[in-house]
Amino acid sequence: MAVARKVILYGLVVFVLYTIITSPARAADLVQVGFEGISNAAEGVGEFMSQLIQ
Repeated sequence: MAVARKVILYGLVVFVLYTIITSPARAADLVQVGFEGISNAAEGVGEFMSQLIQ
């Protein structure tokens, strides 16, 4: 199980590095979309907590 996890992790790292090297603009767009999603999720949690308090 641990070996499979390492293989998957290394494969993911290689894929990410390959994507960044071959298409840096697309990789930057994907990172921006990811951070926007995280930001929206955090905003939603904050709004939910605010509504619970009221």
